[in-house]
Amino acid sequence: MELKDGERLTLAPRDLGACEVYPQQLQHNCNGQFVCICGDGEYIIYTSQALRNKSFGSALDFVWSSYGTGDYAIRESISRVRTFKNFKDHKVVSLPISSAEGLFGGTCLGVRGPDCVIFYDWEEGEFIRKIDVNPVAIYWNESGDSLILACSDTYYMLEYNKEIVTTALASGKNSADGIEGAFELNCTINDSIRTGQWIGECFLYTNGNGKLNYIVGGEVMTLSHLDHRMYLLGFVPKEDRVYLIDKAYNVYSYRLLLAVLNYQTAVVRKDFTTANALLPNIPRTEYSSVAKFLESQGFKEEALAVTLDNDHRFELAIDLKHIDIALQVLVDEDEANKVNLGGAYEDSTEVQSKWRRLGDLALGLGIMETAQRCILRSGDLSGLMLLYSATGNKNGMKELATKAKNVGRSNVAFVAYFICGQVEDCIQLLIDSNRIPEAAFMARTYMPSKVSFVLDLWKKDLRNINERAAEALADPSQYPNLFPDLEWALQVENIFKARRNEVVLATSYLTAKDELDLDLIELVKNSANGENNNNNDNEDDNNDEDENNDEDENNDDDNNINNTTDMEDGELLDVVVDELSKEDNLITESPKKVESPKKVESPKKEEKIDDDDINELIANADELLIDEDEEEDW
Repeated sequence: MELKDGERLTLAPRDLGACEVYPQQLQHNCNGQFVCICGDGEYIIYTSQALRNKSFGSALDFVWSSYGTGDYAIRESISRVRTFKNFKDHKVVSLPISSAEGLFGGTCLGVRGPDCVIFYDWEEGEFIRKIDVNPVAIYWNESGDSLILACSDTYYMLEYNKEIVTTALASGKNSADGIEGAFELNCTINDSIRTGQWIGECFLYTNGNGKLNYIVGGEVMTLSHLDHRMYLLGFVPKEDRVYLIDKAYNVYSYRLLLAVLNYQTAVVRKDFTTANALLPNIPRTEYSSVAKFLESQGFKEEALAVTLDNDHRFELAIDLKHIDIALQVLVDEDEANKVNLGGAYEDSTEVQSKWRRLGDLALGLGIMETAQRCILRSGDLSGLMLLYSATGNKNGMKELATKAKNVGRSNVAFVAYFICGQVEDCIQLLIDSNRIPEAAFMARTYMPSKVSFVLDLWKKDLRNINERAAEALADPSQYPNLFPDLEWALQVENIFKARRNEVVLATSYLTAKDELDLDLIELVKNSANGENNNNNDNEDDNNDEDENNDEDENNDDDNNINNTTDMEDGELLDVVVDELSKEDNLITESPKKVESPKKVESPKKEEKIDDDDINELIANADELLIDEDEEEDW
């Protein structure tokens, strides 16, 4: 008949007899052949099957040794502890404390003091070690190398080093503080133990919160929740069941697979050869719990290979950074959900969170294709913007902006538009979001050609609140004096529109980054001023050439005048007439009004020129040359 966990068993009781004292303690020896009943200051040892009297005496406490069949100790008083070997008096233990308040049996004899516990050797009663805790019970395992010190609300798992103790006792190297290294603390658990029993390397116990737990390798696992207070009777390996009893003498049982305990014990000892050999003996329904135990021990790779739970498998794959396994788990879940949901993907928060976590991990490892797939599946628009901006995917960024706008993620859409240089879309997005003032300021900063358009919308919106405030807004088309450098800004805007689709390679970052701090308006202004200066320089060069030509001509005139003294009268007259005819070409602009010389008529052939006329012509020529020299100096 298969038993159910927590089901009360129907048992046929059998009367074994009666004892002569009221039992306050009942303990079996190490092999179970004898049982001791202690109470009312006396103890009686019986055979366990027939309850035949074996030994008796006076004692406040009684404990069995873990070694000999008839080895035990009694506490006769608060200052006297006596040991027995094979049911015979052996030795009186020398106590270093003022009062002994209790005894603990097992591999070592434990004496509880007011605030400590002291351990002694069973053979000679030698002092081993003092531990400053006040336990209510001590549980030793069968091999005698581990023990539990159970206090009121905490218990400590310790390791006992037999070899160190045996060597120290044999050599006599036992100091007043005991044997160094006799005990080592493995772990501390904040829990209370009511009843407990070791099963190999696992410790099974009931606690004060109504749970049936067991601890192995420092990891506490709950076997069952008890509906009322129960006490542990023991574990039967052949049946893989734990038996408990309550105060009404009702017996209950719970399933605890010995194969699982043996597997966990092998894992704690790091004997994976034995553990792998035991794994096929464990039912597949227990694989998930086994995997969680492996994870708790730090063996995540082994846990990933064992677990059958997809959620646990995904978590382990993420921790171990196995992208392919985690992706396959999510793909399989999507396929299963498509069948259940009629071809649609499940978009629950939990599913999206898994895809987002996997996408973040893939992005961190530089696996861009998987990262993009996961981010798209999770609907993480912010992560997608990060990915596209990092990889320089402008087309993807434009698609993201449109998608974000359609789903109402205006913040993501705005940044995506702005990264792509689509300032018009940014302004329109602000207008559609009823952020008209922000749109106006953005147009003023990045696209001045849109200022008047946005300003009209702002005025219309503001008139509903304050008419005077709306009229106070200045339009650059009406008040250009309030918008300095607006014409230059429009030129910069045109340059921006013409060049915004140009691609700047990432390798040019070190040189391109300096362009972010440039004052574009000043650059355009300086460029325009430079062209004007070049034109002025060309004009100055032309004027200089004209002046040089004039100087050369004037020098020729001086030479001609100086040569007049050597000329004949007829030749001199011809020179003067030629100079007068050139006067308008030699003088382009005069600072003062210069009287033109009197017109000299050419003499007729039949008239004779006298000396007075010649002298008058020479005087007029000299006056004309002096005026020209003054004009050049000016």
